[in-house]
Amino acid sequence: MNRRPRLALVLALIGLLGGCGSAVDRDSSGTDEKPFWQAEFDGASATRPSARFWNTEIGNRDAEGWGNNELQYYTDDSSNSALDGEGHLLLSARPAPAGSELPCHTRRFCPWTSARLTTEGKVSLTHGRAEVRAKLPTGTGLLPAVWMLGNNGVEWPGQGEIDICEVVGGEPQTVYGTAHGPTYYNDNGIGGTATLPADASQAFHVYAVDKQPHRITWLVDGKPYFTLTPSQVPRPRDWVFEQDMHLLLNVAVGGDWPGPPDASTPSPATMTVDYVRFYGEGHSG
Repeated sequence: MNRRPRLALVLALIGLLGGCGSAVDRDSSGTDEKPFWQAEFDGASATRPSARFWNTEIGNRDAEGWGNNELQYYTDDSSNSALDGEGHLLLSARPAPAGSELPCHTRRFCPWTSARLTTEGKVSLTHGRAEVRAKLPTGTGLLPAVWMLGNNGVEWPGQGEIDICEVVGGEPQTVYGTAHGPTYYNDNGIGGTATLPADASQAFHVYAVDKQPHRITWLVDGKPYFTLTPSQVPRPRDWVFEQDMHLLLNVAVGGDWPGPPDASTPSPATMTVDYVRFYGEGHSG
């Protein structure tokens, strides 16, 4: 999500998910394995997510509208990110209030507001599995994402990026899982796709990556659909994933990829997150 469009994404397709499983129950691990960190989002309606674990990014970054000429201005308002009182975190993109005059890189004022939350500096995964059970909004001009960035302090793309899942614009059943590094980013990101049995907004699915030494596997509802190893990147030294990585959740609107919203774009467009769980080794504050 920290880049320009990927309309010509290098997809290493290892088959479609063939249904990818139906909506799964709240505990999908199928084992007695315990997460070393989890966010279950229990709390009163309209409560902001805990600042102990979550940062809220604000604005429309000067660098090309979050790297993709996007139209949303991220806020810390509860209308854009808050608990729903039923065990979920909601991240909602909405048209900007009339007269709000929110500064935008792509135009004078941003026409949408939204939310972008991160665990940077608070929670990170070293090796193991990151799972997010969520419904993702779909529609023209929307790009919801669950992803990770490296903690190595290097400027992107050398920082390293793992897109756990993205669902773009008019492809409501297609899940993109992608890695970006020093010599494979933007259009040249390396990844695969999975096909959901229905629109991603209609049911919860567990989106995950299993990040092991020298191997990353993408999964939906426990079923793997792509694996990346150092042998698949352009140069061995460009494998940048042997480091701690933090999580990001956001709903982007417009930009080069997926294109502009229109009258059919839902408002609000909401990502509903049931839980986030990290298994294996990492840091949780």
